[in-house]
Amino acid sequence: MKKKIHPKYYSDAKIACACGNMIEAGSTVSEMKVEICSACHPFYTGKKKLLDVTGRVDRFKKMAEKAAAQKTAKVKKVKKVKTKAEIKKVVSKKKKRG
Repeated sequence: MKKKIHPKYYSDAKIACACGNMIEAGSTVSEMKVEICSACHPFYTGKKKLLDVTGRVDRFKKMAEKAAAQKTAKVKKVKKVKTKAEIKKVVSKKKKRG
C-alpha cells in the first residue's frame, strides 16, 4: 500500500441520527449526522411515519397545479374565435394570390 495517499481511517467513528440513536462504525470521517437510521426507519420499525420533512410532496403538487393552469391558459389563447370580418379578409387574400 502506498503511503500518504489514503485518508485517515477512524475505527471508532460516531454516527448520530436525528432520532437520538448513536452508532459506532469505521469510517474516514470521525463524526457524521444522518436524518434516519435503522432504529427509526419505518421499514425496520414497522410503523408508518411521515418522512417528508422538507415539503417536497407539497412543492411538487403546487408545481403540477401551476403547470396545468398554464396549459389551460395556452389552450384558451389558441382557440380564439375569429369574427366574420376577419374570416372574409383571409378568404379575400387567398383569392387574390391564387
